[in-house]
Amino acid sequence: MKKFLVGLLTAVGLFSASQAHAFDLTASYGGYTQMDAMDCHDGGGDVNTAWGAVNFGANFNVAPGFTIGPSYSFSSTSRKHFSENKFYYHVLMLNGKYNYYRNSIVTLYGHVGIGSVITHQTYEGDSKNKGYFAFQISPIGAYVGITPQIALFGEAGFGAQGLLQVGVKINL
Repeated sequence: MKKFLVGLLTAVGLFSASQAHAFDLTASYGGYTQMDAMDCHDGGGDVNTAWGAVNFGANFNVAPGFTIGPSYSFSSTSRKHFSENKFYYHVLMLNGKYNYYRNSIVTLYGHVGIGSVITHQTYEGDSKNKGYFAFQISPIGAYVGITPQIALFGEAGFGAQGLLQVGVKINL
């Protein structure tokens, strides 16, 4: 995990140093995540469906139409019959986005991300952590410009950030 984080920070540092003037920040909500669809809670079929995921990211322009950057996502759930048994999902990923169509209002893009899900489970006065592979594949995404600095976006795909994801992007 430490090697992954050091690699992630190094990659972001290299890209941000070369393109420090062109980046954006994103905040979004995604419903039905990888953590619900796959076993990211150490077995057991009596886990409630999580409420979705809140996602935050920074994307740095590295080439025309291509951005790369880190993101953090958070989600949580509990067991059906043991409400004190909770699962907290922390997701760190490196994301790449490619804009494949653009006009004056809409930009269509694809998004791929890889990283790690860290599941923190609490139960009966104790807790444990476990790591899982995280990913996001969203072949269809769209930015709609509200102002030159602010855009709303939505994307469809599958992964730790959600099956359907909607949010806001701020260009800096």
